[in-house]
Amino acid sequence: MNPFQSKGKVILAGAGPGDPDLITVKAANYLQQADVVLTDRLVSKVILQRYVRPAAQIIEVGKQCRRGVSTPQETINEMIVKYASEGKLVVRLKGGDVAFFSNVLDELEVLVANKISYEIVPGVTAASGASAYAGIPLTARNHATAVRFLTYYQSSVVSDDYWKELAATTDTLVFYMSSETLDGLVNHLIANKIDSDTKLAVIEQATTTYQQVYTCGIYEYAEKLKDRSFLSPSLIIVGKVVALQESFAWFSGSNLGEYYFKPLTSPVKSIHTHEQPKQYAGRA
Repeated sequence: MNPFQSKGKVILAGAGPGDPDLITVKAANYLQQADVVLTDRLVSKVILQRYVRPAAQIIEVGKQCRRGVSTPQETINEMIVKYASEGKLVVRLKGGDVAFFSNVLDELEVLVANKISYEIVPGVTAASGASAYAGIPLTARNHATAVRFLTYYQSSVVSDDYWKELAATTDTLVFYMSSETLDGLVNHLIANKIDSDTKLAVIEQATTTYQQVYTCGIYEYAEKLKDRSFLSPSLIIVGKVVALQESFAWFSGSNLGEYYFKPLTSPVKSIHTHEQPKQYAGRA
C-alpha cells in the first residue's frame, strides 16, 4: 500500500512580493481548492480574499522575530502534519518565493519524515519584484553580468574574507532581511574599498502602493541614509545597476510611512473567509 494514499497533500507555494497580481496562476488555482491555508505575514490580504474559497480555513502563521510576535517553526510543522494527516489539501503560502530565505527546508524534512505528499510552486521573489518595480535591471550590459542573493541580519553571517570578495566584485548584490543592519553592511563594504561608482538602493515594501525607493552613492550613505529606519519588508540592492533607476523608474507608491503588511500583534490565530472577495484597486 502506498503510504501517501491515506493522507492529504501539502502545497508549498510562493505568493509573490506584495502586488497580489504577481501570484502565479498555479498557486491561485491551488488556493481555490485548498481546505486549509497556512499563510505568512508577508502575503497580501487581497490574495486571500480573492482566491481562497469561503469554506476553507485560513491560519496566520507569520514571523516577526525582532518584534517578539512570531509563530515558532515547530508549531507550523505540527500544523502542516496535523491537517495533511486528516486528508486535507493544505497550502503553505509564503511571501515571495518559497525557496529564497525561508524555512522551506524544515517543512520539506517534516513532510518527508511523515510520508506526506507535497508539491513546490515557485513565486516571484522579492529581488525580482523589487528591482522590476524600481526600474533597476539586476543585470545589464556594461553594468553587471551576475547577481548574488544574500542576507546580513547578524554579523556572523558574512565572514571578513567574503566582505573583501563582495567589495571587489562587479556583481549586483541583493540583500534580504538586512535593513536593520544596513549601517554595518555599508561600513564593511567601504572598509574593503568598494568601487566609488557603486550605488545603493533601499526598496521599501516593494511592488505595493506603499513602495518607496531610496538611492545614493555608497560613499554618500552616511550623509543621506545613515540611521534611517525602513519599514518592513525592505530589500537592498548594491551595484552599478542602481544608477539606472533614475532613467527607468516607472512605479511609485503613494502611502508614505504606512504599513502594507500590518505588524503582528498576537500569535497564531485562525480565521475564515466568509466575506465576498474585494476588488483590488491599488495599482498606481
